[in-house]
Parts: sequence; structure tokens; C-alpha cells
Amino acid sequence: MSDRHPAFMPLVLVGGLIFGFGLAYSQMARPEVVLDFLQFEDFGLVFVMFGGAAVTGLTFFVAPRLLGRAPLTGDSFERRLKSFDRNVLIGGAIFGVGWGLSGICPGAAYASLGIGNITILWALAGMFLGAYAQGYWRSRSQARDTAATGAD
Repeated sequence: MSDRHPAFMPLVLVGGLIFGFGLAYSQMARPEVVLDFLQFEDFGLVFVMFGGAAVTGLTFFVAPRLLGRAPLTGDSFERRLKSFDRNVLIGGAIFGVGWGLSGICPGAAYASLGIGNITILWALAGMFLGAYAQGYWRSRSQARDTAATGAD
């Protein structure tokens, strides 16, 4: 049984719908617009990204001071620091290449499908295949590490 507030999942769904609408409205769900941005031909998406970063930054700054705890989960607000290692560099490079080749990132791919771009299914299939390959590779390397430490 989950200890989350009953409104948690409906609010996640509503948040996803608003996010998808925002991506579609700002044209970020159209691969050709994103590719124009990546080729420095259209700078409109810079404003969309800076707007999103500004709202997120303000929320991360103000919410802990006003609320103290997350309203739906009761968890405390805290920074989750992640190490910057080889996996982050490799993953970022793969993500960037995929974004450049397809003209779409994962969140926008779903929004693009929602606005009728059926050919985006190829990019989504590639994302799922890449996620599966990464999970397979990680589980093999963890099993190998566990076997190596267990042998000591």
C-alpha cells in the first residue's frame, strides 16, 4: 500500500497533460522546429527553455521556504546530489546524439505522438531499445561487480 496522498497520481496525470500541452503549444513537439533550433536557425526555443528553467528555479527556491515539506508526500525538500562520472558523460553524449538525429527528446516525443506525428514511433522505439540496452548492461555490470566482491 502506498503512503502517498490519494491525489498524487491524478495530479501527476494533470501535470503531464499540462506539460504535453505546453510542449505542443511552444512547438517543441515538432522535430523540424527542434532541429532548426539545434542548427542555430531558430532561437524561439531558447525562450521556452529559459522560461521553464526560470519557473523551476523559482519554485525550487521558494517552495521549501513557504511549505517546509512536500504537500502530497510529506517528504522534506532536499537536494539530491548525483556523482558526475563516466556514466553521466556517456549517457549525456548518447542522449545528445539521439536528440540531434531525431530532433526530439523523450518528453516531447510523447507530446509529438499526441499531436498526430506517427513517424515519431521510430524515435520512441529507439528510446525504448536504448533504455533496455542500458538496463541490461547495468545489470550485467552490477552482477559482475557483486561476483567480484563476493569472491574476495
